Amino acid sequence: MNSLTSSLPPVPQPGQILARGVCRFLSDALDFACLEEFVPERGKRVDVMAVGPRGELWVVECKSSRADFLSDSKWDGYLDWCDRFFWAVDPDFPLELLPAETGLIIADAYGAELLREAPEVPLAAARRKALTRKFARDAARRLQGWRDPRTGLVRPE
Repeated sequence: MNSLTSSLPPVPQPGQILARGVCRFLSDALDFACLEEFVPERGKRVDVMAVGPRGELWVVECKSSRADFLSDSKWDGYLDWCDRFFWAVDPDFPLELLPAETGLIIADAYGAELLREAPEVPLAAARRKALTRKFARDAARRLQGWRDPRTGLVRPE
């Protein structure tokens, strides 16, 4: 491997490609700020956490295939960390697999479309405050890591 190829970013995985389209849509169409691979608490990592203009918190789980969805037994543990929960899948995904009581977004690498609104279950005020603060600190650390790699902060891939 030469120095040019070793410095290239890794090829994004299918779920990461969906997450990019979801983040573009949420940002452009709904004025949300998004973080990919957000950890609300130890042992949990959501594909996309989004904060809306009124402080609402959404979680979006990106599933690239039937096998990806069927292997995920922890998604309902994310419901306690958001006001609304959505699945994001590509146009060829078998939609009948997805629980009807959750939101649905169809996405690709370039954007997305909201097909089914998720029911709103507002977070408790204390959890909302803690999550919003963690979101802000994580976003600032990621930005700082991009701007100055010598900080030792982990740079997102």
